[in-house]
Amino acid sequence: MGLTSTAASRQKTIIRTSLIGIVTNVLLAAFKAAVGLISRSIAVTLDAVNNLSDALSSVVTIFGAKLGARKPDRKHPLGHGRVEYLSSMIVAAIVLYAGLTAMIESVKKILAPEPADYSTVSLIIIAVAIVVKLILGRYVKQQGEKVNSGALIASGSDASFDAILSASVLASALIYLAWGVSLEPWVGAVISIFIIKAGVEMMSETISDIIGRRGDAEISSRIKQILNEEPEVRGAYDLNLFNYGPNTYYGSVHLELPDTMTVAEVDVLTRRVELKVYQQTGVILTGVGVYSYNTTDEEAARIRNAVQKAVLTHDWALQMHGFYADTAAKTLRFDVVVSFEIDRSEALQIMTREIQDLYPDYTVQIVADVDVTDIETGE
Repeated sequence: MGLTSTAASRQKTIIRTSLIGIVTNVLLAAFKAAVGLISRSIAVTLDAVNNLSDALSSVVTIFGAKLGARKPDRKHPLGHGRVEYLSSMIVAAIVLYAGLTAMIESVKKILAPEPADYSTVSLIIIAVAIVVKLILGRYVKQQGEKVNSGALIASGSDASFDAILSASVLASALIYLAWGVSLEPWVGAVISIFIIKAGVEMMSETISDIIGRRGDAEISSRIKQILNEEPEVRGAYDLNLFNYGPNTYYGSVHLELPDTMTVAEVDVLTRRVELKVYQQTGVILTGVGVYSYNTTDEEAARIRNAVQKAVLTHDWALQMHGFYADTAAKTLRFDVVVSFEIDRSEALQIMTREIQDLYPDYTVQIVADVDVTDIETGE
């Protein structure tokens, strides 16, 4: 099975945008390298190297998009989308290397300075490069946000930042021509610091994607809204989103349903909501579990209110759900979402002891859930 039309369009956008970036950066690098060598300007030369690293980053982005779009296979049944995170990591490494190299060369020039020799043509080339980089940065970033490509967004932001750095190079050249004060190596050092900072930030963001972030709040909220629109559903809980590349999510959730529903009715409901969630969000729900809630037992309702009041007195207890009381069998079962401020085992011991003291005749079963997605008020 080949790429879907959306995936194919996304890949095409990434490749086209990256190619534009490659051509533009190679041309800018060539012009700036010529200006840097002729004028003996370390700042301009380092700016050229930075453009060349940007072009290389775009090449990596293309390969990442192509590999990430490969169809699933037996070895990788959920696809290859996470390859794009690896390509973003490589882009960050390239930027970081360019920054470190620039710093070394700048320090050398500070220790052994050489006078620069600017011409009118060289200044015009630098000025044009600033404008081109601003336009390119805005375009690449917009395209990256449009198709949710971290590598393109990073490249676009980097290009816009390069324009600011090139402006500082132009400013140092004008200062040198006006007053004879050479700020070349110092400007080069400042440029290298910002390049290193950008590389570290890009790498940090990509590492977070690879490790696994908290579920996207907007997507989580939309999924819960879709699920809660069903008349039988009293609440949607324990939503877990697993990211397998940009725009590729698999998920699982628990629905709280009345204890009078049959298995056949639950089956119809879960299949319906799985389809609705996929059509409206693109998220594939691979598992839909259920909690039952008491519909006729008034004693169970009173117990629930008392238990919820006791549990939520703790700041670290964020939410209680999935409550069911079997007053005949004398059992209580429910889940509590616990914050990261307390060890889950400790929280479980505290809650079990307190509820057992309230209802000593009951067997208490509590599950301490992890706070993996944003909990909305009123849940």
